[in-house]
Amino acid sequence: MHENEISSKIIASSIEIHKKYGPGLLESFYEDCLYNNLINKGLTVERQKKISIDPIGNFKSKSFRIDLLVESKVIIEIKAISSYANVHSAQVLTYLKITNLKLGLLINFNKARVVDGIKRIVNGL
Repeated sequence: MHENEISSKIIASSIEIHKKYGPGLLESFYEDCLYNNLINKGLTVERQKKISIDPIGNFKSKSFRIDLLVESKVIIEIKAISSYANVHSAQVLTYLKITNLKLGLLINFNKARVVDGIKRIVNGL
């Protein structure tokens, strides 16, 4: 499955969840809902994926955690905040570079419309 197809499914799931529960809840709640929704749609999802890198580029374990990794291709960083800071996009881009993946979605559920809180972040496209 291509990254764009995966991201479409993620966005559709995010909209479903937001329509049902709205804004104002904890990030962990939205993460749990999105994880279960994507699993129920038959996607492979890793939650709180632990990845690290040492100064010379060797991967270890437990340095940072990706909220959700879908189909081993798309990183999801979930937020429930009033507005993004530049560091949030930079964080996802760093995760993409370290993992050598191409697409990340930064999803802020604390918006009147969740689609207004979704940012696509690409690495090397």
